[in-house]
This record gives sequence, C-alpha cells and structure tokens, in this order.
Amino acid sequence: MANHTKTVTTSDVQQKLLWDVIVDDGDNVGVDAWLQASVDSKIDACWNRMRVNWTKILMDDSDFTDEIPSNQADFVALVIARSDYKTRKQLDDAIALSLS
Repeated sequence: MANHTKTVTTSDVQQKLLWDVIVDDGDNVGVDAWLQASVDSKIDACWNRMRVNWTKILMDDSDFTDEIPSNQADFVALVIARSDYKTRKQLDDAIALSLS
C-alpha cells in the first residue's frame, strides 16, 4: 500500500474559513477527515472513469478474449499491464510531443 504524507499550510484566515463549514474542535481532526474524504472521493471518481473507459476498450478489442475481472484490484492490474495503457503523464507527454 502506498502511504502519502502531505503537509497543508493554511493562513489563520483560511483556517477560520475551513472551520466555518467543517466541524472541527480546533485540533484539525475535522479538517484532516475532510481532506481524507476528498482524496477518497477523487480515487472513487478515478476508479469509475477507468472502469467505464476500459470496459468499453476491452469489449471492443477483438483480440481480448478473457473475462473482464469483476473486482477492482484485478481489473486495474489487467488494464495497467496492457501495452496500450498509458498513465496521465504518458498521455500528456505524448500530446505535448505531437504539438511540438
């Protein structure tokens, strides 16, 4: 499992703005929970986008005859092992190269 640690710096005004909408007792536990929920939500959105996009690609690929995995870990492993899979950075680099 990857463990990412990020320090977020906010001004006093920004902190008060967060406390205006996030339940927090001044110990930042509420803000930390909100940050984690935001990351979790982004991961869910990425999973949904990958699942929809790659299910179509796999179904349209006449050379792909295996079953499409029904669980997330196996599905992601299948997709990223394909030669036609590219990370966001690889896609962006390819676009930048084609524009230059």
